[in-house]
Amino acid sequence: QVQLAESGGGLVQAGGSLRLSCVASGSIFTPNRMGWYRQAPGNQRELVAVITSGGTTTYADYVKGRFTISRDNAKNTMYLQMNSLKPEDTAVYYCNYRRYLGNVDYWGQGTQVTVSS
Repeated sequence: QVQLAESGGGLVQAGGSLRLSCVASGSIFTPNRMGWYRQAPGNQRELVAVITSGGTTTYADYVKGRFTISRDNAKNTMYLQMNSLKPEDTAVYYCNYRRYLGNVDYWGQGTQVTVSS
């Protein structure tokens, strides 16, 4: 089992910045992939960005150039630096850990990000 704990959400004005963190604990194996997903009310959960344990990153088009995903493997911690936030970025942001063996996904409980106009 893997446990994920997110932090860093909150309320910010449009154009502002927030930094999300996710700490993974439990049965952590390498290689793996971690990522951020988000879900706004009435919408499906969507990918924001993912990063492999080797450092390869993938971003959704709507956050490219504004968000940066990173991780510290020694601390089993992943980050999402969000700049130039827009009201449409308002959502619950979820941390994801994917174990390649068996393709198993684990999810955090989510952290609310609210961007006011």
